[in-house]
Amino acid sequence: MRATFFISDLHLDTSRGQVRRALASFLADIATCDALYILGDLFEAWVGDDDDAPLAQDAAQLLRDFHARGPHLAFMPGNRDFLLGSDFCARMGAQLLPDPSLIDLYGTPTLLLHGDSLCSDDTEYQAFRRLSRSPAWRERVLAMSLAERRALAATMRHLSHEAQSLKAEDIVDVNRREVGNAMATHGAAQMIHGHTHRPARHVEAGGLRWVLGAWDASAQVLRVDPYGAELINIPIKQ
Repeated sequence: MRATFFISDLHLDTSRGQVRRALASFLADIATCDALYILGDLFEAWVGDDDDAPLAQDAAQLLRDFHARGPHLAFMPGNRDFLLGSDFCARMGAQLLPDPSLIDLYGTPTLLLHGDSLCSDDTEYQAFRRLSRSPAWRERVLAMSLAERRALAATMRHLSHEAQSLKAEDIVDVNRREVGNAMATHGAAQMIHGHTHRPARHVEAGGLRWVLGAWDASAQVLRVDPYGAELINIPIKQ
C-alpha cells in the first residue's frame, strides 16, 4: 500500500479499552503501508519510560509488532505524554521525532507538530509548557518514584481539564500567525498537527494545514499518498 498515515490524540487509558481495540484493528488494516506517524498524546498520561503498567507494555508490543511487518513508525510526544522518550520508542520500534519536524512527504516539504506550541494565545499554558520541557524540570520529576509520578500526573490531568473548561474556544485553538511563521521558518508547503481535536483541512498563506482529530466516537486518521490526502473517520465500537 503506497500510503502514509498520521494519527494523534488517542489518549490511551485503562478506561478507554475501545480505543486500544480500535488501534489494533487499524494497525492490522494498514500493515502494508509506507509509514505511520503518531503526533502526540498516544497516552492520556505518561509518567516515564520506566512505567511498568500493563497498558504501556501492551501498547509497546502492539506497535512493535506493526513496525516488524515493515512500515516505518515515528512518534512525536504531545502535551499528555511529553515525558515519553527514546527508551520507550525503542521498545515500540519507533523513531522519536522532535517537535517540530520537517519531512519530505511524497515530494512535499511537510511540517509535523503536536500542535500545542501553536496555541500562543493561551499564555498560561505556554508558560507551563516552557517549564515542563526544561531539562531541570524533567530531571526533577523523573527522579520521583513511580507512585509519586502517577499521583502528580493525576493532579495535573485534573487541573488541565478544569483550566480548559474555563477558557474561550479561540484561546485554546492555534494562532494563525504562529502557523504562518512556523511554515515560513521551516520552508514547509504543508503542515500536519493534532492537539486541538478539531479535524479539518485549512488553506493557509503558506500552504495546506491538516488538523488531526481525537479518537473518541471514531478513529480520526489522515491518509496521504502520492496523489493526495484525505481525512478519514473510522467508527469505534463502544
